Amino acid sequence: MPEHRESRVLPYTPAQMFNLVADVERYPEFLPWCVACRIASRQSPTQFTADLAVGFKMIREQFTSQVTLTPTSHIEVRYLKGPFNHLVNTWTFVPAGTPSGEGTKVDFFLAFEFRSRVLQAVIGALFEEAVRRMVAAFETRARHLYGSG
Repeated sequence: MPEHRESRVLPYTPAQMFNLVADVERYPEFLPWCVACRIASRQSPTQFTADLAVGFKMIREQFTSQVTLTPTSHIEVRYLKGPFNHLVNTWTFVPAGTPSGEGTKVDFFLAFEFRSRVLQAVIGALFEEAVRRMVAAFETRARHLYGSG
């Protein structure tokens, strides 16, 4: 099963980075291959169910996840239904000093396995590049929203 872990120190507050990642309905505005996202239901102020549609060339898939928010520090995404056997995504935001003052260490983790062996083979070959672009898209979005830090 493909897994990716990445850590970066960014010149934004944990609250800024948390808010950016938690705002899933904005993902289609900046996230590569995300064609639609909506909050299907809210179970509480810190938990919701989201539907996300991704597309790449002729492939288009939709899946539903449970998102749990620990304000300003952690976001956990657990797969509920769709084309996967398994999907876990976590974000952690920890204060970290930077040369300019405030900053955040952002830890990102993603692991997934498609039910379809064909889809797994196609995505698996592109996985590392796709995840790097995805993480870079969040960093670019932070610069757009909050400045260069």
